[in-house]
Amino acid sequence: MISLPQNGGISFLLLFLLIESLLAGVGVHTAVAVFDHLQFTNFHLKDRKALRENKIMSGRKETVLDLAKFVDKGVQVKLTGGRQVTGTLKGYDQLLNLVLDEAIEYLRDPDDPLKTTDQHRRLGLIVCRGTAVMLVSPTDGTDEIANPFIQPDGA
Repeated sequence: MISLPQNGGISFLLLFLLIESLLAGVGVHTAVAVFDHLQFTNFHLKDRKALRENKIMSGRKETVLDLAKFVDKGVQVKLTGGRQVTGTLKGYDQLLNLVLDEAIEYLRDPDDPLKTTDQHRRLGLIVCRGTAVMLVSPTDGTDEIANPFIQPDGA
């Protein structure tokens, strides 16, 4: 007679696997070890499912980027297609949609689209779609410096 661990009910599938392993001639101790492993695995699958449901039930997905520290502060946003916008971050969501107030777009050089010019236009209150956002950085503490890799003309 085999004594099975009594920690709740035994699912039909686990009992079936135990009987199959016994009929295959694996041995009583091996069959019980397989049964214990399957119960252990099943327990952990249930735990992971519960954790995932708790995360979903909390109503808020976690984002990789924590923008809460930038709210009501100046940010620079680079968008796909090369556009650059600066403004005050007023809000955001988990899809990285951004609401910027007092936004200014820096216009690009028509000859070289990779370079921005000194020209800009005021946009006011805007929404940047999250799928277009490539970079978000604070404007405080950033200064433009000369490129150290450009060789002087005489060299």
